[in-house]
Amino acid sequence: MDWSKNLIEEYELNSGIDIANETRKVSYTVAVREALDYALAEDESIFVMGQGVDDPSGMFGITLDLDKKYGSHRVFDTPLSENALTGIAIGASLTGMRPVYMHNRPDFLLMAMDQIVNHASKWSYMFGGHISVPIVIHATVGRGWGGAAQHTQTLQGLFMHVPGLHLVMPSTPFDAKGLILSAIADNNPTIIIEHRWLYRQSGHVPEGPYAIPFGRGVVRRIGKDVTIVAISYMVVEAMQAAEELSAEGINVEIIDPRTLKPLDEEIILQSVQKTGRLIIADTGWKTGGVGAEIAAMVAEKGFEYLKAPVKRVASLDIPTPACYVLEDRFYAGKANIVSCCKEILSVNTY
Repeated sequence: MDWSKNLIEEYELNSGIDIANETRKVSYTVAVREALDYALAEDESIFVMGQGVDDPSGMFGITLDLDKKYGSHRVFDTPLSENALTGIAIGASLTGMRPVYMHNRPDFLLMAMDQIVNHASKWSYMFGGHISVPIVIHATVGRGWGGAAQHTQTLQGLFMHVPGLHLVMPSTPFDAKGLILSAIADNNPTIIIEHRWLYRQSGHVPEGPYAIPFGRGVVRRIGKDVTIVAISYMVVEAMQAAEELSAEGINVEIIDPRTLKPLDEEIILQSVQKTGRLIIADTGWKTGGVGAEIAAMVAEKGFEYLKAPVKRVASLDIPTPACYVLEDRFYAGKANIVSCCKEILSVNTY
């Protein structure tokens, strides 16, 4: 059975259900677990593997008790050997299985770059589309616990650079469930990077299955003065900044791309055409990062819309410190976005 055909695309779902007025509200953690639970129930070719997926805490709760429900042959712990295990998962996907490989941290994906970049992303291309690699690689960004330089890196800039990979970064419980189901149903390798602080968020999530198509961003807040393209947890920071700026008469528009590959360029360009000003807020490093790519795209395709130089809000270009005070300084957030908005609005128009 092609279980993915049971998924309702987001626009079809929204035509019949008012998400904003839905009474069912769950945490981001529950939304992710629901997506995995539904996929496992519908298709026996799907399995979940990774360090800690069968622990009592269920990897932050997102795999809680799934090993008990589906058995240790379908939800199982893995050794500390990321490159080898990623190769095993890719091999399984080449034979018709649909593995979901859960990583505690994106940092551990660096151990598997050979498998991800040289194999998963290229097999379909090298064999003329006759082979697919339906693998989902999921990682959670750590922050606020002193993980320091080797356990808190946000590496979306690296994966955005590689052809053949989908790259997903949800910001809400609703999007998390829909995008994970889309990723599992897709026949291409998909990297999902989630921010641990998003697990604190709650939102309206339908009980049933639904899919959010890749490459379709969303306007989180309508505005006219400045466009903020916010990635992952920076959507939360941008929304908080927007409230503060609104009190001062500054009206910002917030765009959430939801997927970075493919990227919804149209929704970004339409917003910039309206506001004339662009800020990109990302959780990764500034140099060579997601913000640089989006800024370049707007410069190439929408330069005539700009009334001021593009601004980027991102982490400092240094390894992450462990000390809480230094870590707080390292990460950008609401205050940086507020300051950036005021600065960009003070620039004389071209």
